[in-house]
Amino acid sequence: MQTLTAGTPAPDFTLQDQNGNDVTLSQFKGEKNVLVYFYPKAMTPGCTTQACSLRDSKAELDALDTVVFGISPDAVKRLTKFTERDELNFTLLSDEDHAVADAFGVWGLKKFMGKEYDGIHRISFLVGKDGDIAHVFNKFKTKDHHDVVLSYLKENA
Repeated sequence: MQTLTAGTPAPDFTLQDQNGNDVTLSQFKGEKNVLVYFYPKAMTPGCTTQACSLRDSKAELDALDTVVFGISPDAVKRLTKFTERDELNFTLLSDEDHAVADAFGVWGLKKFMGKEYDGIHRISFLVGKDGDIAHVFNKFKTKDHHDVVLSYLKENA
């Protein structure tokens, strides 16, 4: 697993959102910062905590010219349920074949309760308006992810 680093161009991608619409990263180039956050599975406790905190921070993120893309290997149907259940107000994207996770270097070997398996590592990337990765967030807890992101954005606006 070779995770992308700050200063490198973000791989462009097109994925389906929770409504079945295609969303392309490069459509935001020159317009907005994009927080691309990878999470393992919709509607699990840690992923719900992380998503709801970002939902509650939307006004602050908007003020900092930043849109949020949550990416997981979940099917569109599950993302729709997650969005409706938790009233999420940002874009969730389905990466079922984990091609985008591979491109960002967040798909790899994980260990949980003595078992090893391949999956998404919980890492977030701030893609600047220029299309390059401005920052990689890889040290946070799900409950404070939004605070780490907002602090970085405010300090580097």
